[in-house]
Amino acid sequence: MAGKKVLIVYAHQEPRSFNGSLKKVAVEELSKQGCAITVSDLYAMDFEPRATRKDVIDRDLHLPVVIKTEEVMCGAQHLIGALSNPKFFNYGVEAYEAFKKRSLASDITDEQKKVQEADLVIFQFPLYWFSVPAILKGWMDRVLCQGFAFDIPGFYDSGFLKNKLALLSLTTGGTAEMYGKTGVSGDFRYFLWPLQHGALHFCGFKVLAPQISFAPEIASEEERKAMVASWAQRLKTIWEEEPIDCTPAWYFGH
Repeated sequence: MAGKKVLIVYAHQEPRSFNGSLKKVAVEELSKQGCAITVSDLYAMDFEPRATRKDVIDRDLHLPVVIKTEEVMCGAQHLIGALSNPKFFNYGVEAYEAFKKRSLASDITDEQKKVQEADLVIFQFPLYWFSVPAILKGWMDRVLCQGFAFDIPGFYDSGFLKNKLALLSLTTGGTAEMYGKTGVSGDFRYFLWPLQHGALHFCGFKVLAPQISFAPEIASEEERKAMVASWAQRLKTIWEEEPIDCTPAWYFGH
């Protein structure tokens, strides 16, 4: 679809990995369609995953705003950010206020701009402990802040990113049988609930069905090639897909 914009948020340390291959083929296929592709390679960017006071920035100085206190720790003055409530740090509240004042750290606002411009956001990552790698979790924590991605009210179907598509493309260590309903790990839809529903749908994204490449590390070369080819083939018609039904029944009612 010429003119469409796609953001790939990529979280793997090794460019030659299977995840790297999936990211590469997505860039190639979507580019063939005339899409504009942006890749946020989180490890290559050394993206900061921690949500801290440093995310509140002095807009004029482009530095963390700090005020000195009387408290002395280890011989040095303790510094506290110029916060709406400097006596008790609440990251969610402070990030919300900073967003409204346009005083969030530039690495956050750079990613928010990419999301805002995208028609489709693809998250490419290996499954870690039934979830995303820490660096990607930090991206979600910091980038999808209140005011930008949602508000109260203004979440789930009313989330601020409701005109965008999102898709999880991930790899697992376990086989497909392990993630079946009767498998030892339980149905794969169970671990998708907090990621797709609790994060993406909460922010309003229309969520496409996940692309799960099961156990590529123990698969044969032919099987790995087939997984990559399957992903490339799906991307040829990705813009024709309907989002999943984002209700508990999709995850637990089958």
